[in-house]
Amino acid sequence: MLRDGEYVSGTLMEWAENRGIALAYIQPGKPQQNAYVERYNRTVRHEWLDLYIFETIEEAQQIATDWLWTYNNERPNMGIGGITPAQKLKMAT
Repeated sequence: MLRDGEYVSGTLMEWAENRGIALAYIQPGKPQQNAYVERYNRTVRHEWLDLYIFETIEEAQQIATDWLWTYNNERPNMGIGGITPAQKLKMAT
C-alpha cells in the first residue's frame, strides 16, 4: 500500500523532471548529509512539538508560528555568533 508521502514524492519527481530540475537526495541512514535541517527538526521536536497535545490544526499552527518568531527574533544562535537569525539577516542587507 502506498503512503501519502509516496504520492507527493512521485508528483514532485515528475514536476522537477518536466522543468529540468535534478533532485538530490541524502543517502538513507546518513542524516549528517543534511545536518542543518536535521538539527532544526530536532530543536522543533524537543522545544514545542513534544510539549503539546494539539486539539486542532489551527492550534498547532499558532504554537508553531509563536515558537518560530521567538526562534528567529529572540533566541541567540551560537552557530551564527550568538545573535538571532533576524539580526544576522539585518547585517547581511
